[in-house]
Amino acid sequence: MILGVALGRHPPVVVALRDGALDWPVGRAVARTATRACVALDLDDAPTAPVAAIRVGGPCPEALRPLVCRPDQAGVATIVRGGHSLTGRPLAPLDTEAVRRFAGSCGLMDFAVTATGSPMLADHELQVAAVIAAEVPGARITLSYEFGHPGLREREAETIRNAALGPEAGRIADEAARELPGVPVYFARSERGLVSAHYFRRYPYACYLGRTASLARGRAALPVRPVVPDEVTAAYGAALGRPEAQVERIVQARGRAELDRELQGVRDEVLTRVVSAGAAPGSARVAETTVNPLSYLPHGLYRIRVMAEGATA
Repeated sequence: MILGVALGRHPPVVVALRDGALDWPVGRAVARTATRACVALDLDDAPTAPVAAIRVGGPCPEALRPLVCRPDQAGVATIVRGGHSLTGRPLAPLDTEAVRRFAGSCGLMDFAVTATGSPMLADHELQVAAVIAAEVPGARITLSYEFGHPGLREREAETIRNAALGPEAGRIADEAARELPGVPVYFARSERGLVSAHYFRRYPYACYLGRTASLARGRAALPVRPVVPDEVTAAYGAALGRPEAQVERIVQARGRAELDRELQGVRDEVLTRVVSAGAAPGSARVAETTVNPLSYLPHGLYRIRVMAEGATA
């Protein structure tokens, strides 16, 4: 029996898939005997934590600084010297002392780090993370290269949002574990598929619109449509998902052989990530690969996006 759980403004709705048939409602005692639970929720209205944002790059106008002060947040931000071009060329040495001073004085635990050029070379983001971890034990750190977008501000906004959602994601995962002791819990992704509770805690932004995606999947799969309530449909759609993960990188390759090596590296990374997302190691496989040359930039730059999936562990 697989559970589907829809969370939102109303009490949770729990459905069960028994040999492919939809069944609801499901009692708590029965739910705790499930082989797995798949949770659908949207995080657009979730409480957010204040974030300490660090951008590694050159100076910029005030209007283009990191955006951390939303109505429900009291974040702080700084820009430190460093970063790389999209070809991996260093723009300036990383100012680790500035990172250390900011991390030690900001008074926050949730950090978002974005460096110019990190989809190509993430060295400066990784160095910043090491400085933060040494200065603030127990800090929760999100690095922008893990989101892959080449645009600095788009990538930075998602990194900050992910960091802000971290504490609430941890609370939700803890609550699900208490309600369903011993049952593996997965969370629906915003696009498609599922991720493990461990992955959800680290990358909650991947599930930002998980209920919306599950609702669309459930509607497509139900044989009869407006008949089943939306919350039931969303829970059903979540229960149909499989673990998925994606990796997006910018690489430079001079010739087909070098591009193939870079592509294999991204494929290896996404297969590791989908196992972290809850796929059984022997079931993980590459499902989609997209390779696009980047226009108006030096020859040999490619944007690679790879999606992997697998069966639940």
